[in-house]
Amino acid sequence: MGDHSKIWVSELNSRPEIRSAFAGKTIRFYDTTLRDGEQTVGVVLSPQQKVEIARKLDQLGVSRIEAGFPKVSPEDVEAIQLMQKANIKAELWGFSRAVKGDVEELVRLGLTASVIESPTSDIKLKAYGISRDEVLKRVTEAISFARKNGIATAYFAVDGTRTELAFLKKTYMAALEAGAAEIVVVDTIGACGPEAAAFLVSEVCRWVGPDVPVHWHGHDDFGMATACAVAAVRAGATWIQGTINGMGERAGNADICEIALALRCLYDVDVALDMTKAREASAAVSNASGYTLDAWKPLVGENLFMRESGAVASQFHIPEAIEPYSSELVNARRSIVLGKKSGLDSIDLKCKELGLSIQPEQRGAILAEVKKRAIAKRGLVSDDEFRQLVRGLGKN
Repeated sequence: MGDHSKIWVSELNSRPEIRSAFAGKTIRFYDTTLRDGEQTVGVVLSPQQKVEIARKLDQLGVSRIEAGFPKVSPEDVEAIQLMQKANIKAELWGFSRAVKGDVEELVRLGLTASVIESPTSDIKLKAYGISRDEVLKRVTEAISFARKNGIATAYFAVDGTRTELAFLKKTYMAALEAGAAEIVVVDTIGACGPEAAAFLVSEVCRWVGPDVPVHWHGHDDFGMATACAVAAVRAGATWIQGTINGMGERAGNADICEIALALRCLYDVDVALDMTKAREASAAVSNASGYTLDAWKPLVGENLFMRESGAVASQFHIPEAIEPYSSELVNARRSIVLGKKSGLDSIDLKCKELGLSIQPEQRGAILAEVKKRAIAKRGLVSDDEFRQLVRGLGKN
């Protein structure tokens, strides 16, 4: 919704049969970077780092921040207590198993909202050694206890996408009857394609009725987390759960900023995120976590608005010819870089950017030297190297 002058996607996305299912929706985001995201192999976030990330999430406009799993982590307890003092506008949510002791810890910390989870698929029940009847009992008791203690809950059915539908429905309805306010459809191991995600969300929305918010929580094991989240929104989900940069176990969680960008640009959906803050939040999480993002990663990759190819550089003054959305939309900087694939237009643009003056007849020699150096170093020619190159040729 809003200004379309900075979005240059295919008009096919605007066809009524595509857009009609998205009309009038506002999608909000529940971020689980500090809990599910920290499950990324080798990542450990200190309580202080979690507070700083929470501040970035708040600036991004995330509606809910999953602050941690306090029952199993003293560090999460400390982080939650720090967040509670940090004047964060977003709602702080806890995470709890369907176990009374977990909920008691939420009560002790003064949290007023939490996800409460239990396994539902036969695969998971076998792994945990519990029966369906025991699951229903635990869910009912934990959610009832939370409600009596003033904690709003969203029931989270672990491995819901691989759960027999009749039992999944029975568990969701038991959770609502016990006092759950919201329902989470959970694709724990990324086992759904977009069509299956849409089918299940549609079924769940039908079961629980229009007054119960439905979340989608997906993973990226088949590279479809964003597509599945979009399909879930199309089918009726109004909340998307995920992480910054898609961090998480295995192939990671759904990337909330990537999903927001797709919904906003491709389907004109109102998203409750400030996209100009996405790259800043991404960098903060990447730095704290100690991992490097792919340079070509959608939305936040460093290469997205960087142009080396001479053929593309010749169109640099017409952004819509070479980009699907404006760099301004995500507060990124467009730039020309020099390397093996550069052309004469690249040389002109770089000289203008750096305030260098060359003669027209020098362009070919400068380009040849740029290509030679790029091939020799198997990389880009830096701005400093280019300045020295131009100065050196100017003396000849």
